[in-house]
Amino acid sequence: MTDDELIWRIAGGSGDGIDSTSQNFAKALMRSGLNVFTHRHYPSRIRGGHTYVEIRAKDEPVKSRGDNYNFLLALGDSFARNPQEEAYYGNEEIKPLSENLDELREGGVIVYDAGLLDTDEIEDFDQRAEENDWHVYDLDLRGLAKEHGREVMRNTAGVGATAALLDMDLEHIEGLMEDAMSGDVLEANLQILEEAYESVKDDYEHTHDLRAPTGSHDEEQVLVSGSHGISYGALDEGCRFISGYPMTPWTDVFTIMTQHLPEMGGISEQVEDEIAAASLAIGASHAGAKAMSGSSGGGFALMSEPLGLAEITETPIVLVEAMRAGPSTGMPTKPEQGDLEHVLYTSQGDSNRVVFAPGDPAECYEQTRKAFEIAYNYQIPAIVLYDQKLSGGHQTVPEGVFDEEPNPDLGSVVTEQDLEDAVQEAGRFKRYMYDDEEGSGFGGVSRRSLPGQKGGNFLASGNEHNEVGHISEDPDNRTIQMNRRMAKLDAIREDLDENSDHQPVYGPEDAEYGILSFGSTKGVIEEAVDQINESGHSVKSMNVSDIMPFPKDEVTAFLEDVDEALVVEMNASAQFRRHVQGQLGRFGEKLYSLLKYDGNPFEPEEVVSGFESRLGGEADLSEYNVRIESATGD
Repeated sequence: MTDDELIWRIAGGSGDGIDSTSQNFAKALMRSGLNVFTHRHYPSRIRGGHTYVEIRAKDEPVKSRGDNYNFLLALGDSFARNPQEEAYYGNEEIKPLSENLDELREGGVIVYDAGLLDTDEIEDFDQRAEENDWHVYDLDLRGLAKEHGREVMRNTAGVGATAALLDMDLEHIEGLMEDAMSGDVLEANLQILEEAYESVKDDYEHTHDLRAPTGSHDEEQVLVSGSHGISYGALDEGCRFISGYPMTPWTDVFTIMTQHLPEMGGISEQVEDEIAAASLAIGASHAGAKAMSGSSGGGFALMSEPLGLAEITETPIVLVEAMRAGPSTGMPTKPEQGDLEHVLYTSQGDSNRVVFAPGDPAECYEQTRKAFEIAYNYQIPAIVLYDQKLSGGHQTVPEGVFDEEPNPDLGSVVTEQDLEDAVQEAGRFKRYMYDDEEGSGFGGVSRRSLPGQKGGNFLASGNEHNEVGHISEDPDNRTIQMNRRMAKLDAIREDLDENSDHQPVYGPEDAEYGILSFGSTKGVIEEAVDQINESGHSVKSMNVSDIMPFPKDEVTAFLEDVDEALVVEMNASAQFRRHVQGQLGRFGEKLYSLLKYDGNPFEPEEVVSGFESRLGGEADLSEYNVRIESATGD
């Protein structure tokens, strides 16, 4: 078998170094000139349990995990020896091999640790291997590791075996190990790596044709996740304060920011809960810092109260909501897009917020910067919405994406000269000033002062207030202040239309059909669009990132241009389709849904089959955990 792409899966026990080993191997593939995309699957436990990471590498750009995989490295689970009854299902010890066979492609390669795994314990293993033309290599990786170092170094032996079977040079792998280790640990790992490599080269007959693809980059690449994109975007935009409470998968952003903020003169604060986290960030922003907080699911629910406070006090703040499968704790390490309506409608009264849902790490960077810019220019909460898939998956991105100028500007803040003029004219600084009954001049924004500015004192309260901040229940004042705050969204939409393009359209301009999505499904859908068009259909896609304020004109033009559209999203209730119809007030008769909510992200093949099932009713969806939902009145 010969493929133009390698999809390498390393499987083992959570806590056995699967993630770190895969990251180093992914970087080695990137440094060899290939484009890389990773997918991480892990259980909702502190330690132990079956886990795997997939690395897809090819010369051409990669936008998704792809369909199935072609190389399995199965290691043992060190923590599977004393399973708690009813806490697990099946035989934990053999899962690194048994749980991963269904998705292995015909002609694929299996390397398993014969020191810990026994194929006799797996039903019909030999028969399945023969039927699927799998090429199986049994290696005592644990024994080799123990001979020269420690048992956990069997991961290194597995990487050495992989490199030998794929005809890869060890240069980049050794370089990464030298960057990460030193002393006796480095020497032992290098010895194990080279011995495994030479052993496989010399002692095993290679029966397969799969080899590592070759490639080159026109531009220097970095391997980053969506969490890196959000964090780097916040730091480059001048964010110097973050507060939070750990919760998967939001913790990734919190951790990255915490690693970098102190050296940049910033502050990271872990507090007792998410109410305190968001409130502390509001306080920091009020004092003049660019501030961020965030959480996932239930943690973000606690932020409902301070979210409303930020809106009525018009304090800029950026919040991150990292979606995972719910409700409640749900499946905290699995991806889903089920918090869309939660983010849109949480908090009190007629509240407004800006919501961006980037689709890949580069968009995470750019749209986080835009979220800060909008939040501080318009004094409104801005939310960056993404999910576990984008949080934990890594992707090669041109280094130049992050090479932008920093922006320390605090947005709509008055100068001391402005304050002096305003106080002389009105006798007091009117923090919540309005020019007329329709709102003030700059999109409903009345500029704020910072603590310490001479003459800039004002009252800040969660109650409705008049222009100087005194509590007021006067009906006329209430109406004017509400109108002023509500006017911000229209102004922000105009701003975004002039300066941003967050709704990329992919595929032929005159396509007959459309696929509509939001957030992290962008890449997999674009690969599916290519496959659908190659099969003779005509389709294009639009991935919407501006969730609120909604880009009505752009989405309307896209939908008017196609006969019908498939809305693809990872939840059970078609929340995004409902949002589209609610915002546009039409198109119910031409919008169909393809829904997935089993804890795994879409693969291109599922989107293709979903499209063909809707179009001709010929594709069989029974082998997938996806569901088609008909259009209104269909």
